Amino acid sequence: MALLGLLLMASQASAADYEVATQLGVVYAEHDGTKLVGDLYLPKGLAKAPALVAIHGGGWQNGNRAFYKYWGPFLARNGYALFSIEYRLGKPGVYPAAVYDAKAAIQFVRAKAASFDIDPDRIGLIGDSAGSHLAALLALAGDQFTSAYRDDPNAATPVNVKAVVAFYGVYDMLAQWEHDLTARPRDNIAEKFLGVSPTENRRIYFDASPISYATVDRNKVHFLLIHGTNDDIVDPSSQSGAFLTVLTQAGNFVRRIIIPGAGHFWSADPFENDPNGYGATAAPRLLLFLGSSL
Repeated sequence: MALLGLLLMASQASAADYEVATQLGVVYAEHDGTKLVGDLYLPKGLAKAPALVAIHGGGWQNGNRAFYKYWGPFLARNGYALFSIEYRLGKPGVYPAAVYDAKAAIQFVRAKAASFDIDPDRIGLIGDSAGSHLAALLALAGDQFTSAYRDDPNAATPVNVKAVVAFYGVYDMLAQWEHDLTARPRDNIAEKFLGVSPTENRRIYFDASPISYATVDRNKVHFLLIHGTNDDIVDPSSQSGAFLTVLTQAGNFVRRIIIPGAGHFWSADPFENDPNGYGATAAPRLLLFLGSSL
């Protein structure tokens, strides 16, 4: 398996012909006085490149756009633009504020596609952990979040993403809340993000869960779910496993990569010079998925 990964990485590397053009600190929106920024990685010289908006994890409380400082250049060299964003965290980002921030980033990329030589019809999302939650939620239910920030310059631009790459994501908020009771009883990340417990408001847990929107009328988005076998922060069975089942039932194109021994918080690690690392294991199949889905 390791040899196969190396061979695939080598073949992909030989096809990675593009230089990388980087734009740091690009302002994509301003919400409630906070300027929201992202870093843009572009495949230099490629006309109408497909693009990914990257949404970092960190339990909706921590993290930053640098989580994708390795994936950005790697994907740009392989012909995919990547816009790695920051969004409001902690109390300023409590649901649904962070959702609207991430949605504004997608709308910005689509609205400004011509300026960046991006194909507005080939936009996908990539996220990890809490970022995967936001990516999956917006991919399936972006049209449900329309009541706030209607004066955004790109508010009328549809989300309409084609594909989602999701590392060890949270897709069922009630299941995460129940898991947090045991795994992190002093830091229930689901309850902190939603602002209430399910004993106070069960509806918000349903509305904030991507799994709630995996239905046959929303089955056009392709998904790649990636997780390890040893994740004790986000339970693979009740999250990625359950989401895979529901997406499949709804008719979505969905693939999964299970990485033996991998826990949580590794997608931000450098991987191109570590052929045995988790990121290097995922990278070839991730590129294959993007090639067929974006």
